[in-house]
This record gives sequence, C-alpha cells and structure tokens, in this order.
Amino acid sequence: MNELPTILIVEDDHLVQSVVEEALKEGGFEIAIAASATQAIELLDSDIGKYRALVTDINLGRVPLDGWAIARHARELNPEFPVVYMSGESAADWSSKGVPNSIMLPKPFAPAQLVSAVAQLLNSATPTT
Repeated sequence: MNELPTILIVEDDHLVQSVVEEALKEGGFEIAIAASATQAIELLDSDIGKYRALVTDINLGRVPLDGWAIARHARELNPEFPVVYMSGESAADWSSKGVPNSIMLPKPFAPAQLVSAVAQLLNSATPTT
C-alpha cells in the first residue's frame, strides 16, 4: 500500500489552519502542522525526508522568523522542496522574497486552489528516493 504524501502546514491562525488541513486531507494528503516558524524549522530539521511539501503562511505573529525564512530553510535542506505560500498582506513581496519555483496563494483562496497548487508542485518535482 502506498503511503500518502505528508504536507507540512505552517499557520498560526487556528481557523485558517483547520480549513487548510481539511482541504489537503480531502485532497489525499497526510498532514503535519506547525503553529510557529520555530516549530516548523524543528520539524524540517528532524526529518525533512518525511515531508513532500511545505504550505506556509507568511506572517506568523510577532516573531523574527516568517514564512519566507521557513521556505529558505527548507530549500537549504532540499533545494527542490515544493513550497506554497499563503498570505493576505505579503503576496506582493513574493517575487522578491519567495523561493524560486514556488506558488503564492493570496488569501482568501478556495480550498481547491490549495490542493491544485500542492499537486502542481509535486507533479513537477524531481522524484525522491
């Protein structure tokens, strides 16, 4: 039996977190959730091979690390790691702060848009062994 791909969600708003989690579960993915940038980096550092993609909010409260930093860290660990950004305010900064070959979903977005974005990145990614 094939294992479902695990997607790491980084979102500090519990309502948005639950919508994103439900959409991805219905899209056929396993989910891991981090409510902060620090927690996300710890999860990635402990076993980046466990995760197939990162879905991260940009603004994660009043902390020095944001979604841009999480994605850069993930790419340091795996240069082709799929990244989907979500943001209500920072979408315009994507071209200058985002990692290459990522997708930005401006909030609000439809759950199907998120599933489609993750699937698009996974389908275009280099297979991992």
